[in-house]
Amino acid sequence: MKYHIHKAVVIGSGTMGAAIAAHLANAGVPVTLLDIVPKDAPADNKEARNKVVNEGWDRCLKARPANLMSAELRTFVKLGNLEDDFGAVADADWICEAIVENLKIKQDLMERIDPVRKPNAIVSTNTSGIPITSIAEGRSEEFKKHFLGTHFFNPPRYLKLLEVIPTKDTDKGVIEFISWFGEYRLGKGIVLCKDTPNFIGNRVAFGTGAFTMDYILKNGYTVDEVDAITGPLMGRPKTATFRLIDLVGLDVWDHVARNLAPLIPYDKLGQEYLKAEAPAKLMSTLLERKWLGNKTKIGFYKEVRGADGSNPQGASREFWPLDLNTFEHIPPTKPRFDSVKAAKDIESLGERLKVLLEADDKAAKLVKALTYQSFQYVSSIIPEVADTVKPIDDAVRWGFMHEAGPFETWDMLGVKESVEQMEELGYPTAAWVKDMLNAGVESFYQYDNDEKVGVYDVTQKKYVSIKRSEGMVILKQQKVVAENAGVSIRDLGGGVACLEFHTKMNALDEDIMNMADEAFHRLETDFDGLVIGNEAENFSAGANLFMMVVGAQQGMWDMLNAATTKLQDFNMRMRYSPKPVVVAPAGLALGGGCEITMHGSRIVAAAETYIGLVELGAGVIPAGGGTKEMLRRIVNPVMRVENAEPLAALQRAFLQMGQAKVATSAEEARAMNILSPSDRIVLNREHLLTEAKKEVLHMIAVGYKPPAPELIYAAGRDALAAIRIGAWMFQEGHYITQYDHYIAGKLAYVMCGGELTRGQWVSEQYILDLEREAILSLFGEERTQARMWNILQTGKPLRN
Repeated sequence: MKYHIHKAVVIGSGTMGAAIAAHLANAGVPVTLLDIVPKDAPADNKEARNKVVNEGWDRCLKARPANLMSAELRTFVKLGNLEDDFGAVADADWICEAIVENLKIKQDLMERIDPVRKPNAIVSTNTSGIPITSIAEGRSEEFKKHFLGTHFFNPPRYLKLLEVIPTKDTDKGVIEFISWFGEYRLGKGIVLCKDTPNFIGNRVAFGTGAFTMDYILKNGYTVDEVDAITGPLMGRPKTATFRLIDLVGLDVWDHVARNLAPLIPYDKLGQEYLKAEAPAKLMSTLLERKWLGNKTKIGFYKEVRGADGSNPQGASREFWPLDLNTFEHIPPTKPRFDSVKAAKDIESLGERLKVLLEADDKAAKLVKALTYQSFQYVSSIIPEVADTVKPIDDAVRWGFMHEAGPFETWDMLGVKESVEQMEELGYPTAAWVKDMLNAGVESFYQYDNDEKVGVYDVTQKKYVSIKRSEGMVILKQQKVVAENAGVSIRDLGGGVACLEFHTKMNALDEDIMNMADEAFHRLETDFDGLVIGNEAENFSAGANLFMMVVGAQQGMWDMLNAATTKLQDFNMRMRYSPKPVVVAPAGLALGGGCEITMHGSRIVAAAETYIGLVELGAGVIPAGGGTKEMLRRIVNPVMRVENAEPLAALQRAFLQMGQAKVATSAEEARAMNILSPSDRIVLNREHLLTEAKKEVLHMIAVGYKPPAPELIYAAGRDALAAIRIGAWMFQEGHYITQYDHYIAGKLAYVMCGGELTRGQWVSEQYILDLEREAILSLFGEERTQARMWNILQTGKPLRN
């Protein structure tokens, strides 16, 4: 390949620049983060000269949610300043600028970079709105060939969108490479944009957001009402409208909106609302008070501790919304609307919106206005910003975490029917939509079995094919070999099968265990390897708690024993399978989901995998082989060292399970010994099953063989006594409850192999039997049953 990125430089250590550097570290790319030298910094004081970059990086490391996938990854990042360390630019394969949004300052920086960059080094800007071509004015021909926009969305680790904006001078190979690198190395969804004002994501956000704010103020909606309606109910994140502005920062929101208006004088729809008086007055008042949102802890919401507004130690937090008339923060309410009550439990976004759009209360009117105006606006900016609807949908889904883009939503509701409603309510669509309908084309996308295979091109006036990466695994397109209500076996081709869970939250139940047995039978006869994975939001939230607690309360001990045995047997069968089994977790992989993951021949995990053994929160211990695996992974390696003592390793494993720790990324899971050094991490969730299949084929090609049966070190009664003392001290210090201590005692007993008189190596089955005995005894405890019911009813653990 002509281009590569082995070293990168990010210039600008503000919120975006530092977070981009952190995400490059997440991808394993060494990066130097540079910023200016303070004017009064002495020439011989490096710390003073690096003050700006040090403070920016420190803020990045303290930010929550975390920008780095693991604290250890910070070693990929070097800090420097633009005077002493500018030499790093000459050594970089990619120089990404993320400095202040000022054209002259950006141009001056590019003038410095031009003569020192390597011949094939790529230079990009993270500007959110300044024309890319303008930033490169006056630069050399070679610089312009290697220059483009790479607009990340904040925070870069979590928001998938990366807008790539080439100029007319950008080399085609640079565009292709940076798009490939963004998708495969950084895990991004790439949207190629034209060099138009605010590109696509922010153009849509502010063209529709300005209308939203104006409509809210004109029609007397409260902050509480708006955020109750415009969040998950409409297929949007929980941040909804006002929480989102607080998160972004009111100053940033206002700056982008003010900059956009003069750049689009021809955009009559945008101008009408970007220049509306009421929203401008609201924002200026809040900015004058320096109420900037989350960064100042006050904006459209204010954090309050204690019901009377005081801040007593340990009081629960509340977020009080702003009264848009009095500019005072008031106690939160729970707005209730008939339309919302009728729609909220409907799973399908399209069907949910149809119920809301057919109603006529205050909530329904807001949904109608926002939905139909968004359709009107996005249709009006085509073909200015894109020739097809797909880049706009992708930008909205990936950049703002919407369940569906505006045109995808429009298809769900029916294009023709929506156009008629829009006309009646005063939101006429763009002429090309009517032309499309008149030509007999009734949807923006062409579908094959609910999968989008084509998209309407406005310039060509026909569907064009949607390109997909060669060999991409899309489960819906794979043949079903066998299935029941909770799980399917699919043929991925090439001799590889996939076991796909599809229960609610992919909770493990009888259906899954039965089909797992079928999958192994077919693996023996029909397939060469197996992937265990799915395309749901979460891999598996663990065992079916409802089945467990009902069984316990009805004394169904044989059923509970059989269910636990089945999970243990499934995991052990997987661990010693003569053919490779690759587990591909993503999202939540908790309890039994974590245990299944750890027993695979190999793990290919999505980077954003949140995994851990959380059973103590439900009043039990890991009993599907999880306790055994933590001993094998943490204690065994230590005890293979001559004269080693087990206690420190035992305590580490005990605390990890006893505190129900959950890794906040796959990288963190590796540090917790849930993933091994040979397991793989995939940053792009959409490529996870494709990479898992590749891993199976690779293991087959190199002659995979299962591991030899491994003994487990059981430390015996002396270590058990030491751990019990530690747990007792935690209880006495009020760090854990009396019942936490009781469950911890059960866990310690299993981990140490019971009351063995001395430490010794035992079989895996010995520990599995102890796991099963312990969990069955805990099922019979009323306080365990109370914990399980509380999780089922509230989603939160009970500390009884």
